Amino acid sequence: QVRLVESGGGLVQPGGSLRLSCAVSKDPSVFGVLGWYRQAPGKQRELVATFTPGDRINYGDSAKGRFTISKDHGERMVYLQMNNLKPEDTAIYLCYVRFWNGVENWGQGTQVTVSS
Repeated sequence: QVRLVESGGGLVQPGGSLRLSCAVSKDPSVFGVLGWYRQAPGKQRELVATFTPGDRINYGDSAKGRFTISKDHGERMVYLQMNNLKPEDTAIYLCYVRFWNGVENWGQGTQVTVSS
């Protein structure tokens, strides 16, 4: 088991920026996949950005060119820098990990609202 605690969400105007953080209770190196998903009301959960095996980065289509994922092994943190936010980015952003054995864990999420 792993504990994931997200922070950094909030209300931001269109075109603004937010930086989300996820505190991970284990060394990120124990995970095969580590990153962020989001879920908007009435929509399916979708990929935002993840680190995959070999430290490759996989961005969802909506995140490409605007969002940047990063991590700090020493601090056991995963970050999501979101720039040029749009109203359609409004969602609950969830930290996600998958162990090498396939077991998955999700955080509780942090709400991001983009509105003028």
